[in-house]
Amino acid sequence: MSITASAVSLNVDDVPASSAFLTDHFGFREEMSADGFASLTREDAGMNVVYLRRGLTSLPDDQRDDHADGVILAFVVDNLEAELARLTAEGVAITMPLREEPWGERAFQVTDPNGVIVQLVDWNGSTGH
Repeated sequence: MSITASAVSLNVDDVPASSAFLTDHFGFREEMSADGFASLTREDAGMNVVYLRRGLTSLPDDQRDDHADGVILAFVVDNLEAELARLTAEGVAITMPLREEPWGERAFQVTDPNGVIVQLVDWNGSTGH
């Protein structure tokens, strides 16, 4: 098997709201979009984020009404404190304050308009893990 690209696909109620959140605050851009669908990318993210509107008939019956509950979009960043300050200045509510875990992970979280959690992370203040 050869994997040529990766994506995470999340079912949400309001695709444009989640798409705008990632483009406005995290530098993603819409690569493709249609009614009930958006695929976002960043050259440095290593994956696309896809939003699908809940209830789409193109989704299998057993997935159609699911919501992206329990999913965390986690992005490792170079300067966690700077990103925290930037998002706060942009008026984004910090839904989990910056904290450090015993295993060395430092992280904080924000939540998009559909309840999707976005977590920014570094490891002991560095980009190595």
